[in-house]
Order: sequence, then C-alpha cells, then structure tokens
Amino acid sequence: MQGMLRVNSFVLLLISFLSACTTVSQPYESAPLAVQPMVDHCSVGCPAGGSALTLNRQAYSLNNNGITRFANWVAYRITNDTPASARPRNWQADPAIAVGETLVPSDYNGANTALKVDRGHQANLASMGGVEDWQALNYLSNITPQKSDLNQGAWAALEEQERRLGRDSNIDQVHVLTGPLYERYMGTLPAATTPHIIPSGYWKIIFVGKTPENGLYAAFVMDQETPRSANYCHYQTTVDQIERRSGLTVWSNLPSSVQANLKSAPGQLAGRVGC
Repeated sequence: MQGMLRVNSFVLLLISFLSACTTVSQPYESAPLAVQPMVDHCSVGCPAGGSALTLNRQAYSLNNNGITRFANWVAYRITNDTPASARPRNWQADPAIAVGETLVPSDYNGANTALKVDRGHQANLASMGGVEDWQALNYLSNITPQKSDLNQGAWAALEEQERRLGRDSNIDQVHVLTGPLYERYMGTLPAATTPHIIPSGYWKIIFVGKTPENGLYAAFVMDQETPRSANYCHYQTTVDQIERRSGLTVWSNLPSSVQANLKSAPGQLAGRVGC
C-alpha cells in the first residue's frame, strides 16, 4: 500500500491532530545552495508515496514530510571522494523548506537529557562531509531525534560499513536510501514549539554499483530501542518488508518483474558488510 506513511491507528490520529493544529506555512525562504549544481541520488528511481517536496543537493536527495517535520526518505551516494572527518555540527533549519514544516534548533533543547536522543543524521556527516555543500547535512530536515544507543551503536556501525564499501577500489559507488518508521507513539521533544512526530524506528537499503540488479544489496530495519551492543546483522530484512512498513515504493525505474524478484529476497551484500 502506498501513501505518505503507513502507521498504526494511534499515530494516524496524531497526524490528523497535528495537521489541524498547524498554522498555514510561510512562503519559502531563499536557499543559499540553489546556485550550486544539484544531484539526483536516486539512480534507479526515487521512492514513490512521499510528499511533493524533494530537494536534490550535492550531499543528498531528501523528501520532506511537513506533518511529521522529518524526511520521509533521504538518498545519498558514497564514493572515495565524499567522506570527511571532523566536520562541525552547526544545526540549522532548512532554508529551502517552508517555516513550520521542519524543526528549528531550539526544538531540540533538553532532548538528550529528557529522552536520551541524539540529533541523528540520515545522510551521515562522516560519509558525505567531503562534498561542497556538506553544511546541508546539518539542516534539521536531514536530522531526527534518534536514541543515543541506536545512533552510537548498531546504526553507527552500519554507517561505517557503508564507508568501508566506498573505500573498496572495486566499487565505484555505494547507494544508500534511508528513512523513518512511525509504528507507535514515541512522545515529543520537551522544548519543541513545532508540532512533530518522533520516529519509532528506521530503515536502510544499500546497494553497490549502478543498480541492485546484480544482487549486491542489503536492507535493514532497527527499532529506536535497539540496544547499543546490538549487531546490525541481526536486523536484516527484505525491501518489500520496508515498503510495507513505510508506505513507500522504491527502485521504481526497474522493470516490474525485476523489482519483484529483488525485493522479496534479502540480497547478497550482507557478506560484504561483515554479516
């Protein structure tokens, strides 16, 4: 089933409530990155079933959700040139998204202490910090409140595997597609004045080369409460499971018969990422 998001009835009611309480968005502000060359990171088709607002930047392509205030999905491509370390985390509201349809830095005040959450990058800073517009990685459209144990544990370990693949001389590019799930109520950020819905978990699909048709892909889903010591290999799934749980349809540029075969199987990349 396609749609903005596929959520349980409690969260669906919450979305309806937030929609009713949200004021009309202000006009878009000008985006300083608009003069730079943009990149479509969806080589085999961007996910269908999200919103009308997709931003293509050098660092990532992102589809924003004006109701949850977080991205429906983020796509990025890792190559030998994209990683960089020690980039600062200077959080900003996304200047290309209407006021009220994304969070602002003050919304996160006190969140780490109260909820044990980090400002978790979807397109991560270490993998994409080498691109010209790396500052866009710190826009809050690319951030969600991610539990510290997950963000610094299994999720971080999987991101390191992405970078390791990107350093492989036999791999020209690593494609990553990631996004949130909303399957139960997770509370709200204690200082936030912007209505929002905190994700209950996250999904990630990785493939190497120009297409997943070679079978070198893997899919993962991790809950917000994943223990810090967890092994990401234990959270493998199939692409069709991610589609059912997220309400999105991925890899839409591939022939339907090819999609069906790939999405129902776990893929063969797991062995290349330490599983």
